[in-house]
Amino acid sequence: MTTRLAYTRKGSGEPLLLIHGIGHRRQAWDPVIDRLAESYDVIAIDLAGFGESEPYPDGTAYNMDNACRIIGENLEEWGVSQPHVVGNSLGGAIALEMGARGMARSVTALSPAGFFRNVGDRLIALFALILLKLSSYLPLAVVRPALRSAAGRRLIGRTLYVNGDRITVEDFVGDALALRNGSAFFPTFKAGFTYQFTSTVDVPTTVAWATRDQVLVYGQSGLAQERLPDARHVALPHCGHVPMVDDPELIVRVIDNTIDEASASEEQAA
Repeated sequence: MTTRLAYTRKGSGEPLLLIHGIGHRRQAWDPVIDRLAESYDVIAIDLAGFGESEPYPDGTAYNMDNACRIIGENLEEWGVSQPHVVGNSLGGAIALEMGARGMARSVTALSPAGFFRNVGDRLIALFALILLKLSSYLPLAVVRPALRSAAGRRLIGRTLYVNGDRITVEDFVGDALALRNGSAFFPTFKAGFTYQFTSTVDVPTTVAWATRDQVLVYGQSGLAQERLPDARHVALPHCGHVPMVDDPELIVRVIDNTIDEASASEEQAA
């Protein structure tokens, strides 16, 4: 029996899978999911051990092989085969892995993990993620008053967003609790610290990197271009690590463009 993933499904059309980053939850896609659902059958998932999804059974490693396998098993149960896949951070790396394994019709990776250039890049990500994890344990009685002002939300959210004030107090609290309670955080974090994406993706692929990313810094986009020379590479100006909040319209356009490219390629091949 597979590990069951919690999900939200909206819209109709070609299937589109949305995968969040480490410590986050499927609500990360709320700024774009309704727009995407106007054109696609959108499925936003909680990865195993995050959000409302159950963790892996004891003894099962949190690695790319198991992530892709579990997602594939859930997609099969939902009657979905080879969706377009969009991911952010860890989710971006999983999206690329799914593309490399023939599990995706197209891939859009937003500031994906797997392109550390050096120890410095790893340390930046390590400190940012540990700081986020530790801050999730702050008492809500302390956090809520600070979140009531736009300035407070921008300050608290600055590691992930440029415009953290766009997030509601309740969503901030929900994200913090999801991060606090995510049983998969540390095993995923440990595996991700040494992970590098080195495979080939043969489907239409876009790697879009936030220029103001404070977790996976923008300079890593250069290494992504070297390793994925056939992909489309775009910058996401004035966006932080979770760019769906900072510029949802741009993110929808980037996704649409990737899917349009996939459709055109399929028509040419027919």
